[in-house]
Amino acid sequence: MKLAILTILAGSAAAFAPSAVKRASSSLAVSELELGVTEPLGVFDPLGWLETEPEAFERRRAVERKHGRIAMAAVVGIIIHNNKIVFDGYISPSNDLKFSDIPTGIDGIFTVPTAGLAQILLFFGLVELAWLPASKYDGDYGVGWFGEDIKDPEEKARKLNVELNNGRAAMLGVIGNMVGEKLTGQTMYEQYAAGHISPFGDGQGVF
Repeated sequence: MKLAILTILAGSAAAFAPSAVKRASSSLAVSELELGVTEPLGVFDPLGWLETEPEAFERRRAVERKHGRIAMAAVVGIIIHNNKIVFDGYISPSNDLKFSDIPTGIDGIFTVPTAGLAQILLFFGLVELAWLPASKYDGDYGVGWFGEDIKDPEEKARKLNVELNNGRAAMLGVIGNMVGEKLTGQTMYEQYAAGHISPFGDGQGVF
């Protein structure tokens, strides 16, 4: 079921952080425009959107943050499922289908019954509209950091930067895992178990 998350990762938002536009603060008490500027790259805005569409920055940052959070959860799901850690019991008793019967990798999504996919989409819809609404651009849903509300602006900015960068890495990781699986015909676990690290090799070693 965790692999269903992968199917909704249609893309990732680019990292935007301006240095010459009006600052915008949020309830996070941290300037969103200063987050995500990571050395040695600094400000990354190859299309010049910060100058031509500064009003759209807040939404793009919210999309980047949410996609990063989903991708981080997806990476954890990939690792767990590739290690054969699954729920006990049946995902569909009527079809005599157990969680352990779901294949590891992208193809697992095609094994989930239609009713199960509908439930997953319904759950995500409720999360998006009610629990963690997309309209809340600052991404602060009142749950804190492991239940703790960080008061120090510098510490909060550091953790938010960590979240953004980990999310960016996770988005690349998920895409890379999906591409590698399709190129090699092997899941992540199978690739590492066989020493087949490079998707462009012959499957007989690292290269």
